[in-house]
Amino acid sequence: MLIFPAIDLYEKKAVRLLRGEYSRMTVYSDAPWEIGRAFADAGAQWIHTVDLEGARSGGTPNMDTVIRIKEESGLKCEIGGGIRGMDALERYMESGIDRAILSTAAVEDESFLVRALERYGDRIAVSADIRDGYVATRGWLGTTGIAVFDFCRRMQELGVKTLVCTDISKDGAMKGTNLELYRSLSEKFSLNVTASGGVSSLEDVKRLREYGLYGAIIGKAYYVGAIDLKEAIEAAR
Repeated sequence: MLIFPAIDLYEKKAVRLLRGEYSRMTVYSDAPWEIGRAFADAGAQWIHTVDLEGARSGGTPNMDTVIRIKEESGLKCEIGGGIRGMDALERYMESGIDRAILSTAAVEDESFLVRALERYGDRIAVSADIRDGYVATRGWLGTTGIAVFDFCRRMQELGVKTLVCTDISKDGAMKGTNLELYRSLSEKFSLNVTASGGVSSLEDVKRLREYGLYGAIIGKAYYVGAIDLKEAIEAAR
């Protein structure tokens, strides 16, 4: 299992939200590329980045920062947030970003998702952000009537290979992740599932590895010192 240390971006700063609430934001660094270098020093292979402004309103205001993080860290980099059209997707892909994660667009514009998959294949992932069992969109500010398993089934039918799934209720709360959700996803689908939201201990990492997940995203637990990234990477192996 891969560990994806996360950098969430708002106004070019590394921040964390609590349960997706923009009013509950903590700023951790004005130089997020330095965090990226620390991830590399700890032995990470990938960085998971999110443009929170883009996720909420569309667009890619933090694109230059994402590219700098990749360049200075030397790591593979995936980006989610605000990619709702081919122009933005192409700019990221042509800039060397390794994987783009579609969220709102995957729900609201299936034809764009299909075109993205046809053009970029495995470099496209989909994010399933879950609130009370249903898919949320637009930076988690809106909730659809689409049940998580129905959504995942449709993504698998369309040829999506990689799914990032976040239980919003767990995100940033430091109370553990939704192990039952990820166990069920692993059993029901052939998708490469990455767990996100509430991964806050080495025990969480070990359990997710046992379920055969593709990856786990570590965010706040790294920033507050609850998880040592080197130890998490070793536990994931």
